[in-house]
Amino acid sequence: MEIPRTIQAAIEHHQAGRLAEAAALYRQVLAIDADHFDALHLLGVLADQSGNHRQAVELISKAVEREPAAFPAFNNLGLAHKALNNLDEACRAFEQAVALKPDYVEALGNLAFAYQAQGKLAEAMPLFRKVVALRPDSAEAHNNLGAVLQAQGKIDEAKACCQKAVAIRPDFAEAVLNLARLAEQQGKHGEALARYRDAVRIKPRWPEAQLCLGSELQAQGFLDEALACFDAALSLDPEYVEARWAQAMSQIPLVYDAGDDPERFRASFADSLGKLDRWFDERRSGEGYKVVGNQGPYYLAYQERDNRAIISAYGDLCARLMQRWRDDQGIDPINGAPQGPIRLGIVSAHIRDHAVWTAITRGWCQSLDRERFSLSLFHLGSVEDHETILARSRAHRFFGGFRDLRHATDTIVAQQLDAIIYPEIGMDPMTTKLASMRLAPVQIAAWGTPETTGLPTIDYYLSAEDFEPADGQRYYRERLVPLPHLGCAYQRLGVTPAHVDLAALRIDASLPLLICPGSAYKYAPEHDRVLVDIARGLGRCQLVFFTDQQANLSEKMKRRITGAFDEAGLDFREHAAFVPWLSRAAFFGLLAQADVCLDTIGFSGFNTVMQAIESGLPLVTMEGRFLRGRFGSGILNRLGLSELVAKCDTEYAQLAVKLGNDPAYRSEVRRRIETSREILFDDVAPVKALETCLLDVTHGSLR
Repeated sequence: MEIPRTIQAAIEHHQAGRLAEAAALYRQVLAIDADHFDALHLLGVLADQSGNHRQAVELISKAVEREPAAFPAFNNLGLAHKALNNLDEACRAFEQAVALKPDYVEALGNLAFAYQAQGKLAEAMPLFRKVVALRPDSAEAHNNLGAVLQAQGKIDEAKACCQKAVAIRPDFAEAVLNLARLAEQQGKHGEALARYRDAVRIKPRWPEAQLCLGSELQAQGFLDEALACFDAALSLDPEYVEARWAQAMSQIPLVYDAGDDPERFRASFADSLGKLDRWFDERRSGEGYKVVGNQGPYYLAYQERDNRAIISAYGDLCARLMQRWRDDQGIDPINGAPQGPIRLGIVSAHIRDHAVWTAITRGWCQSLDRERFSLSLFHLGSVEDHETILARSRAHRFFGGFRDLRHATDTIVAQQLDAIIYPEIGMDPMTTKLASMRLAPVQIAAWGTPETTGLPTIDYYLSAEDFEPADGQRYYRERLVPLPHLGCAYQRLGVTPAHVDLAALRIDASLPLLICPGSAYKYAPEHDRVLVDIARGLGRCQLVFFTDQQANLSEKMKRRITGAFDEAGLDFREHAAFVPWLSRAAFFGLLAQADVCLDTIGFSGFNTVMQAIESGLPLVTMEGRFLRGRFGSGILNRLGLSELVAKCDTEYAQLAVKLGNDPAYRSEVRRRIETSREILFDDVAPVKALETCLLDVTHGSLR
């Protein structure tokens, strides 16, 4: 047998896709020369193409020992390691290929991708730039650079790169999809939706494009279209775990139409959740960690119903999938007992200027006893600001910039915490993934998401005495811990109100001005009649709503409420105005000119009520059945203004009309707010109670 001819014949078979024939010839060569470079290298490449990545690593490693200057072999060795998720080894192989040939574009790109997968964006960036410099006419190169720029938060530069890619190749669906994601990240949801539709049009049999379009449609309230997209993705790839999860989690509308029956949607969600649980069998459950927290039953909370059972079923699924991941990763169980100061971790994606930080976490960080508690903060988000700087200054240890789930998990476990508090669970996928595992002996949730987590891994739920009904415990899977008063050490925002030109916002300043500060999904159809009754009682007035970033949600709500006004013989346009979301200073400026604030019914607004109180603005609220519907009532009751807490829709409308029509009464309420509101701010009693609770639960007296 002539080895050169045999190798050439093997290569021809290989290139033609006749892999079995090629493999047989490579092995014939190796039977004669066990160290033959080409046979070792190319049989390794063939093994990698066939999914036998371990054999590929073994064969190509032998090849490069024989020919240490063979840069293509090092590149292929890196690809085999990457397929095994051996990213460190992959990087070393790609680095060697680049060292041997600095302008080797394929290896440069592969090394950049490997760095990116490790979260090493700073290392990946110059490599992607070099690939673009070497191949300026490559749409793929510009798109890849755009993707890493997006991951770094450099949105404008990322967009320019992806636009360049599309200019080179108008049918480049991957770049169009990245442009859609960038538009979504910028809050340009109309543009995002159009781009997602373009990606699907260009590449209709691409499951990822169908998934992304469906997710954007769902977020904008187009539920039927969204579900059709998820179905399309699954028809193309029945094992597509992200689409399977999205389909199950998207059964609840964000905003309801008139006549919609919430029970029908709840039943549909429960049925889909059960099917999803069964779908994640032993074979599939290993992929489940990827999707835990991507979407969840978040919008169930906006229905004033007991959600404990259904959310607990969801929590069981999340915990099961994350336990499988933990077992696969070989992460040790948590052990140990408190020694010295309590090692407390706070894990949040919002350690920044955010509603959860402002309402809950900030007060803990500023007031916890630093002698008795060793505080570690884990910031899962990518945004940092002046409040993040404050948080760093108050923590004993601060961790951020997590590359992936394993990095975050290892970092938390390494601190050997006695207790973890999650201020909010459900707003961020990474938070949900982590909270679904046991990473500390004691794990606690708080009311950043004002609903039971449903997770068997969460032991306690921090709420507030002023917000909980007498039978509050029955609605939680966790053990309820109602801290004193409002349950938090809330600080004044101290905002200087900006001037707001009401005429420019098309608000008639001569009419009673009532602020309706809730997001569109907080307005439940069963309470639309309240707004009608307020308008009828006041005559001409201005009910001021805020247009959601997802404008279709506000439009959907507006159409529904307009229908309720039409039925009553009233013109909604004569009684309402929609304005854009305002800056904080402008919002305070609007509150300063308003007459009344109307708290949302069923899901009250803690931060907006506190801002109204800080502005001295009279408000009306209703005492709901659950924590989430009792923020406004708890605050007003604490101020001694329980007369403004309605017990039913009729009473709510009557109170709003009284405040709107009676300037003297409004002035009296303002005076009472201004003389009593200090009781709400800088209240350390909840923090002291939290300290006692933490000492009790970590030492076992509350278990």
